Amino acid sequence: MIRGGFLSKDGRAHLEALVRRPSEKHGVARRANAILLLDDGMSCEAVARVLYLDDDTVRGWHQRFAADGVAALRAFGWKGGAGKLTRLQEVELTGELSARFFASTVAVIALIGTRFGIAYSKAGVIKLLHRLGFVYRKPKGLPAKADAAAQEAFVAHYETLMNGLLQDEVVYFSDAVHPEYQSRPAHGWVRHGERPAVRKGKGRQRLNLMAALNLENFDLRLVETLKMTTQTTIDLLARLERHNPDKRIIHVILDRAPVHRGQAVRDWLARPGCRIRLHFLPAYAPNLNAIERLWKLMHEHVTHNRYHDSFRAFAEA
Repeated sequence: MIRGGFLSKDGRAHLEALVRRPSEKHGVARRANAILLLDDGMSCEAVARVLYLDDDTVRGWHQRFAADGVAALRAFGWKGGAGKLTRLQEVELTGELSARFFASTVAVIALIGTRFGIAYSKAGVIKLLHRLGFVYRKPKGLPAKADAAAQEAFVAHYETLMNGLLQDEVVYFSDAVHPEYQSRPAHGWVRHGERPAVRKGKGRQRLNLMAALNLENFDLRLVETLKMTTQTTIDLLARLERHNPDKRIIHVILDRAPVHRGQAVRDWLARPGCRIRLHFLPAYAPNLNAIERLWKLMHEHVTHNRYHDSFRAFAEA
């Protein structure tokens, strides 16, 4: 980690002059800008995002600057190879890659070969894709019945809520989860040729958990139950009130499950002095409930490629 404040007053003034000087070479000014941002306390990753670079480049500039000073910013000793694609071809390829999903480098290599008559190796096309701003990522699943307009409206509502939140208010995301006593095979790095296996649990026992998560301080309130009912929701909301005695309003964001909207819950919320305010997510919008990320982490640490000798050990984990 690079700590900010490493420049002297004169050294910083000199770099600021390089950045502002209109006649200075773009590459030199860009490097000086990166060093100034690091001196401001920004991380290499943050500087890379701001300047559209990769963080290793920023680290390299800092290392050379620390060793040789400003002279290192003016040294351009590298000799890059000419790209196989012209700039216009790269623009056309970028548009094609953005228009549809390519699952493998093999498909991209085939596209480049067919469209431009140019052969790329796997390593070469990976470098090309990174340079064009592409990363290898799996798309998120979105329910077919999801209403995009309703989700956008809820995001706007949430932003308004958070921007206007007072000191005596707090926001929780709530949901239930039902982890089953089963190990889940998941991807991981293994030696070529090995075929790892993970033992499966016995039976179909599962836990029934309802929880609420505060994203500001990661406070988690959790209720375990034999069966999900409106009383489970009431128990969790009551726990939130007891845990937040100094809060005038406790906002709870949750889905529209019947156990969250039943008559018993409505009666409990209607009592005098109730400090809970419910905010219901649009239908089919688990992607907007932040506590789903916690359940994902739970599975990664408890069920993915992990076997527990007993249901009790599983529940404790």
